[in-house]
Amino acid sequence: MSTSKGYNPFTIAQAEFDRVAGRIELDEGARQLLRNPLREYHFQIPVRMDDGSVKVFRGYRVQHNDARGPCKGGIRFHPQETADTVRALSMWMTWKCAVADVPLGGGKGGIICDPHDLSPREQEGLCRGWVRQVSRNVGPVQDVPAPDVMTSPQHMLWMMDEYEVLHGGHFPGMITGKPVGMGGSRGRTQATGYGVVYTLREALRELDLDPADTTASVQGFGNVSQYAIELYHRLGGKTLCVSCWDQRDQASYAYFKAEGIDLQELRDITDSFGGIDKVRAAELGYEILDGDAWLDREVDILLPCALENQLTAESVQRISQQVKVVAEGANGPTTPEADAVLQERDIFVIPDFLANAGGVTCSYFEQVQSNQNFFWEEGDVLSRLDLKMTAAFHDVHDVAQRRRVPMRDAAYMVAIGKVAAACRDRGWV
Repeated sequence: MSTSKGYNPFTIAQAEFDRVAGRIELDEGARQLLRNPLREYHFQIPVRMDDGSVKVFRGYRVQHNDARGPCKGGIRFHPQETADTVRALSMWMTWKCAVADVPLGGGKGGIICDPHDLSPREQEGLCRGWVRQVSRNVGPVQDVPAPDVMTSPQHMLWMMDEYEVLHGGHFPGMITGKPVGMGGSRGRTQATGYGVVYTLREALRELDLDPADTTASVQGFGNVSQYAIELYHRLGGKTLCVSCWDQRDQASYAYFKAEGIDLQELRDITDSFGGIDKVRAAELGYEILDGDAWLDREVDILLPCALENQLTAESVQRISQQVKVVAEGANGPTTPEADAVLQERDIFVIPDFLANAGGVTCSYFEQVQSNQNFFWEEGDVLSRLDLKMTAAFHDVHDVAQRRRVPMRDAAYMVAIGKVAAACRDRGWV
């Protein structure tokens, strides 16, 4: 949720779509249908606060396209949430589901709030209020929400419970990202971060690079980045820098060690929102730098795993000449202007809706398990995830090679082609 002047994620999402739609000669009817959401819900959520007052929050659910199956996408809690952010993310979810080849469409939701400032009881009220507003418009066969920025398995469980109260039954498949034991899937916590590294591993193979000979710098230290670092380290890689937001200082800092970070020691001093304790990090020997310093480290790989609009025309100039790969763990972290610079420098970019599709793929696995009431072991989940992500990477890379286009354009070609075909087959266009 960037507040940068003039930045509109939905305008960028539409521009990306328009550019690729032209290249694949998509017909006008399909263009008009796919460049905007099918439907949107904007609503007010009144919550009784702990002090007895009532505060009204703004909520959203946007369903971009469901030609290939029920809509799928997370719910964000963020003080800078906007309707256009949700629209853009819902569109990107459509492409993400298609590129990962899971039979789902794209949706996204959010509430304008800062959960740091809300008690657990107030957060529960928000979750239940959100569901009450859209209970007729979401569910196992319509639209399946999931966690996103600053939402958790507990939030999903409150939402599921409210949905089941309203509909009078058990519907664990109405939402994903639930706790294991309450309809959640093993492996879901690791899925997005691991998925990023499954695609990174394949990119390094194409570039003839051994992961053990590479170093990385990461933005974000939430769920995605922590598990991406974990698997990257298992492959032999070394992370030199992590950047994240400090809630107490209302600023971001980069934590750098030339010999490489110790993932577990950083996890031990990190709060539930992915914020690292700056004082304790300094005691452990980390150099504390400005939050943007993750960009200019002398590393081979950059992993933006925070929010959108982080690699811009200005910030991309800071990237070291050593960088060979950018794997986008976040949604929409790179502006078109920055993307052009990365292409000029011949940096291999794994686009967001391919790189971070592990989350929605495992959400699909959870949905299948919940609807069947039959749950898989963690090894089964992760091996299926690896197969899906590896296949998706090579589908996109093959198109990139054959059409001589960047990976981002190739991913759009694969995804838009699948969704447009589903719309045509249904007789919508």
